[in-house]
Amino acid sequence: MLSVLEQLTERVEHHLAVIYQDVELKKPYTDLCKQLLHTMRIDTADLLVTPKSHHNNWDQKDVMLITYGDSIEKTGEKPLHSLHSFLKKYCGGAINSVHLLPFFPYSSDDGFSVIDYSSVNESLGDWDDIQSITQDYRVMSDVVINHCSSRSLWFENFIKGEGTGSDFFFTASLEDDVSDVVRPRTSDLLRLTKTKHGEKQVWCTFSHDQVDFDFRNPAVLDTFVSIIRQYLDTGIRIFRLDAVAFLWKKVGTDCINLEQTHEVVRLLRILIEHAVSNAVIITETNIPNRQNLTYFGNANEAHGIYNFSLPPLLVNTLVTGSCRHIKAWLSSMPPAQNGTFFFNFIASHDGIGLRPAEGLLEDQELTSLVNTMQNFGGRISWRTTEDGKQKAYEINIALYDALQGTIKGADKWGLDRFICAHSIMFGLEGIPGIYIHSLLGTGNDYEKVKNTSHTRSINRHKWDYTNLQEQLASPYSQQSKVHARMIKLLNIRKEQPAFHPNATQFTLQLGEQIFGFWRQSIDRRQSIFCIFNVTDEPQNVRLSDINLIGTDTWFDLISGHTMSLEDIEYQLTPYQSMWISNIGSESFNLVK
Repeated sequence: MLSVLEQLTERVEHHLAVIYQDVELKKPYTDLCKQLLHTMRIDTADLLVTPKSHHNNWDQKDVMLITYGDSIEKTGEKPLHSLHSFLKKYCGGAINSVHLLPFFPYSSDDGFSVIDYSSVNESLGDWDDIQSITQDYRVMSDVVINHCSSRSLWFENFIKGEGTGSDFFFTASLEDDVSDVVRPRTSDLLRLTKTKHGEKQVWCTFSHDQVDFDFRNPAVLDTFVSIIRQYLDTGIRIFRLDAVAFLWKKVGTDCINLEQTHEVVRLLRILIEHAVSNAVIITETNIPNRQNLTYFGNANEAHGIYNFSLPPLLVNTLVTGSCRHIKAWLSSMPPAQNGTFFFNFIASHDGIGLRPAEGLLEDQELTSLVNTMQNFGGRISWRTTEDGKQKAYEINIALYDALQGTIKGADKWGLDRFICAHSIMFGLEGIPGIYIHSLLGTGNDYEKVKNTSHTRSINRHKWDYTNLQEQLASPYSQQSKVHARMIKLLNIRKEQPAFHPNATQFTLQLGEQIFGFWRQSIDRRQSIFCIFNVTDEPQNVRLSDINLIGTDTWFDLISGHTMSLEDIEYQLTPYQSMWISNIGSESFNLVK
């Protein structure tokens, strides 16, 4: 019988064989395998651990705050220190995980053009500050794996033709057929670069400051394994593989979601899991829903995938007053196997991606959504399609402003509509991720857009900590109202076994104006019927349609109202949310 190390070695060599099947390598797979295991420091039996198969390293208490290291600033204090202070004072036990967006030295794209992966941006703090946060929260770090900054030392060495990085970057020829390459941007794919060895056409999927790596070179893979190992050593336990769908390039193909890309994710997973058994990979793949789901593999690839279709579908639901599309989508979604989970979000540092809504919303509906968001102050990012046309790729807008009204215009229901959106997200199968500006009800930052000339800046406000504290102390401020209601919902959520990320979910059929789904705890003891009025008018729901079991007592966790089964109908006010739970067990620890 093979030892754990022998089994691991065999699996790594298999992954390498698939990844490099079309590449002529200087070293055999056995040597590459030894190198990777050594880099990850799992090359001897006493160093590696054995991860549990199909094991959930998460539960209903897991909630992630998405934030930049400097989303909160205080004069004379390092931003990471200010952020840590905010987390402890204003998030308490409601949030236990933090996605620290790229905190490295960078040249553009608010951190996603990384200059040095091994350093913390001095303007934010240092590694001690990162480690301090990891002691109190589970931290997710970006691994910007597709590209780095054109101002990095690696790319400088590429230009000089010597040193680390000199062979790290993907180049092509102007004669190459790149007509099928999928792009998220409208800039030219190839960037002319003068090097010691002549002019090179460097591949740039995103921008000319973001130069793409060439993973055909095993040294690139080994370098990223080294980077991940360093992050593990600092206490980071969740790894977001940024733009990973574009990782492997092959001229003549669409260069997205290629077989080798999936194999790299599988390889990184087993290396990470055998180093730290509860470490997690999440793939950031802003692509159509069916393609996105493939990153689960056979429960052997990403632990978590971003539920990218949720933001456009949910916003569309609440501005149109019809849940038809989101209901159809949710009904068709497969449950995540044990050992995997959906990462749910409705706002982030990026905008509302529209590609994941393709095939789910009709073109006319997408156009209406885009127009509505523009009326609410939003901006649009564009991409070039395969036939050379411009198409809306992403809506850039603060979620609070995106939900200020409907397709009819702004109205008085903005706050309730905004809270309804999060009540839906918090109830869904998966782990919720909340953008810091959603937790705080931050609106569009037009001044930052003006100063940076980047549309995404509209939702990347920086709060002065003193000013923010004043707003949170005022019970009538927008920030205080939003924060209080969000924290209340999260504190309720974390006590409900039926909200475990892998608990059963079933979509209810309650018409177009009432959106609903049923959750049941893994041990089947708790049921929660999540019911939402997605319109600006009162709506009646028949309790017989929900099918509450008559032998149980039913309780709305949000309002504290006990349901009377003698009532035939229950009226929901505009955008009212209900989490109707049976309360037959004291173990549920309901928070009123």
